[in-house]
Amino acid sequence: MAREIIIIGSGAAGMTAASSARKTDPEAKITLFTEDTDIAYSPCVIPWAVEGKVTWEGIVMHTPEHYSESKKITVRTGTRAEAVSDADKTVTAAGKTYRYDSLVIATGSKVFIPPIRGTDLEGVFAVKTIRDGKAIQSYLRDVSRVAVCGAGVIGLEIALAFSSMGKDVTVVEMMDQVIPRIADRDMADQIQKYLEEKGIKFVMNVPIQSVNGTGRVSGVTAGGKEYPCETVIFATGVRADTDIPKELGFDIGQLGAVVVSPSLQPYKKGRIVPCVYVAGDVIQCVSAVMPGPTMSQLGSSAVKQGNVAGINAAGGKALFGPVASPWVSVIGEKQIAGTGLSLGLASWYGVDAVCGKAVGLTRARYYPGASEMVVKVLADSTSHRIIGAQMIAGEEVTGRIDWLTSAVISGITADDFLVRAENAYCPPTSMVKDVVISAVENLCAKLRVQ
Repeated sequence: MAREIIIIGSGAAGMTAASSARKTDPEAKITLFTEDTDIAYSPCVIPWAVEGKVTWEGIVMHTPEHYSESKKITVRTGTRAEAVSDADKTVTAAGKTYRYDSLVIATGSKVFIPPIRGTDLEGVFAVKTIRDGKAIQSYLRDVSRVAVCGAGVIGLEIALAFSSMGKDVTVVEMMDQVIPRIADRDMADQIQKYLEEKGIKFVMNVPIQSVNGTGRVSGVTAGGKEYPCETVIFATGVRADTDIPKELGFDIGQLGAVVVSPSLQPYKKGRIVPCVYVAGDVIQCVSAVMPGPTMSQLGSSAVKQGNVAGINAAGGKALFGPVASPWVSVIGEKQIAGTGLSLGLASWYGVDAVCGKAVGLTRARYYPGASEMVVKVLADSTSHRIIGAQMIAGEEVTGRIDWLTSAVISGITADDFLVRAENAYCPPTSMVKDVVISAVENLCAKLRVQ
């Protein structure tokens, strides 16, 4: 009898789990339930779709019909999983109960909306789904002033998109820097200055206190001062959507997400739950840098987790390891990226970090089109192990941050990195000695004299 696999959630983790399960077991019956009306797209691209740089149709990779016809996977959109029983191995959706042999929970995350007055007014939006993006784009036609609450990478990307559309944009951030937690102040300040030069205004180090208006938005209050606007976008971060795991009694970790084993199985009172796998933004990960929990709510992490969950749900064997969580954001002509620990995260783990930094070019100095590149590398002051890195440039940061991610995961020291590191060289793509190596040289010099 064919194995029956049910997947809840159609984000990167859920859709990948479905495809990986199909590859592992060609005969399995696979059914996916999602409350979303669109599937197989990246939420990361929404700011550019709102701006009009890409089309809404173009960002949807596949339709439910594609999965049904080419992979024999049934995708039920607009369908909520109303009840789940791991004891009976059943999922109830749209009034019907389905039995499963394996269950994958990939419910993702929810945008955090602060509990303040006025969030129910017309003109208030979050940025999570294609439906959100289309609604924002439509509403913006009659809007001249926008307040973006939250200065993380999504907040900054969408703020610049609005500014490029001719809107007057104010960003409100409760922390004292943009891209808090994952970027250091000296790197973040460069991005804020760049955006200020584009005309975007920043209100820093104050929380938003209320959204104001009668029926529809007329402004926001932050730090006791009102800022007029007709639209408010909440880009205030996400929280794991643990509604189903909590109903099932699964163990929730200190970071508010589901605790899982390397096979991505959840625990209930410390014991593995059989036949159930959890993947995506809803789970708590293990840090590859320092012993302890971390979150890795990134599309790349979700795909990797979905692959592991799908293989295991279909009877295969796969493990998910610790994460360094490399990230990258394109903000206008700037690219900023990071991996491992920032200074703030290092402090959270109780690590005393030493930083090395170098400024160079993305290409040979004589080759046209070169832009400045700033690279910062962090090491543990005791072990000298590389624990994180950040960089800003006009191009070519992804490959370099992936290079440093491998260094972080391997546990290599700064000195050993210099012994082993080699960089490819071609005038249109790099300097003969890459800026990454120069930054680690600076780091080693500081470690020797500390």
